Amino acid sequence: MTVEPGTLTVSQRLAAWASSLAPGDLPAATVEKNRNILVDIVGLCVAARAQDYVIAAKTAAEPGDHIIIGHRERVSPTSAALVNGTAAHGEDFDDTFVGGPVHSGVVMVPALLAAAQTYKLNNDRVVLGMAVGSELLCRLALTLPKAVHKAGFHPTAVLGGFGAVLGICVACEADEKVTADALGIVGSMASGIIEYLGDGSWTKRMHPGWAAQSALRAYGMARAGFVGPKAVFEGVHGAFSTFAPSIEPRTEQLFEGLGERWVSEAIAFKSYPCGGMIQPYIDCAIQLKDRGVSLDGITSVVCKTAEGIVHRLWEPLELKRRPSTTYGAKFSTPFGVALGLVRGHAHLHDYTEAAIRDDALLKIAGIVDFEIDPDNPYPEQFTGHVRLVYGDGRIEEAEQGFMRGGADAPLSRQEIEDKFRANVDFGGCDNAEHLLFVCDQIGNQQGNFTLIEELAGQ
Repeated sequence: MTVEPGTLTVSQRLAAWASSLAPGDLPAATVEKNRNILVDIVGLCVAARAQDYVIAAKTAAEPGDHIIIGHRERVSPTSAALVNGTAAHGEDFDDTFVGGPVHSGVVMVPALLAAAQTYKLNNDRVVLGMAVGSELLCRLALTLPKAVHKAGFHPTAVLGGFGAVLGICVACEADEKVTADALGIVGSMASGIIEYLGDGSWTKRMHPGWAAQSALRAYGMARAGFVGPKAVFEGVHGAFSTFAPSIEPRTEQLFEGLGERWVSEAIAFKSYPCGGMIQPYIDCAIQLKDRGVSLDGITSVVCKTAEGIVHRLWEPLELKRRPSTTYGAKFSTPFGVALGLVRGHAHLHDYTEAAIRDDALLKIAGIVDFEIDPDNPYPEQFTGHVRLVYGDGRIEEAEQGFMRGGADAPLSRQEIEDKFRANVDFGGCDNAEHLLFVCDQIGNQQGNFTLIEELAGQ
């Protein structure tokens, strides 16, 4: 559906588009992408189910009849969205959008599964909602490149609610008014500061779940007649000026080819459980190890990097070289590079208390430094570069111009399923094949909300 700019607000234009959609409008590649996202997220929820931050979130949950993936306990719809989102994002192993960066599945899957149970949705509507929500989230990231992080906010946290509530509205076949009101309402629920970077604390883990539960509440209120601001995005006090004050929003990114070109198909799946922009650096370090380079005699390890990621993944440098927590290690490029050079891999088992005290890792991490490359294409691409400098003047170098798992080097369906099985095993479950079958049924748009029950703990 084409809506002329200037006649309606941004939220009204989005509502008009979303209300015109049906499951059959999704391209096959988009359906497959969302099926894979569902598989990835369910595996991650199971992997994290016994972690202390999940137990804490579950303990604080309100009672109800909605499932937490991998648990027998039932909680309220909003608590289910919050706990599932926290679990899915907790190990930072979930999908990311190269071009944002934002994390889609950790918001959309918890929000749409909870909505499916609440409103008794068929799986074709669930997948449509996931796809539409992811599309808006990714396009919002393109609209405000780098600016949300620069303002001190987590883009997934503040933009995720908009995507999720649009997804819920289209899944529930809401009309244009309800949809526009829901977008307006969720804008007042948007939140999520990035102060966790200073000490490796847990709050980033809850951000996607908070966005998901906010979307559920916003839709329920709009459905009941509560009114939200129509210019929630572009208004004087709207989301664009509040969360991205340093730039002029590229609003054309929201509507150019909307419904014809699904930018969310470029969502990348992670190979390592850490920050997305660190992934290519780990690949480079592993390449060097595979080439058989010696770690003896190295005086420095220098990495070219984008200016836009320095404050999150490189500074303060001494803290990044010696992470104080296992979670903080996931946002340390020096630690990731050390893992690749010393161990040749970066698995869930590598981000542990023992690892952040491993002298061999800390010795290498302690000499990792960076130099800003003014020509780095971030955020359009996530790149890696590692240069080893030896005392005798020798240099060994590796670079990679893309994030593996993204459009330039996508993970195959088999690799995504192998990751799923490893994550389910990490979480101590032995029913990976059944869970995969359930995800397939939902992801392939077959059946209804009752299948979701089978994602609970057995």
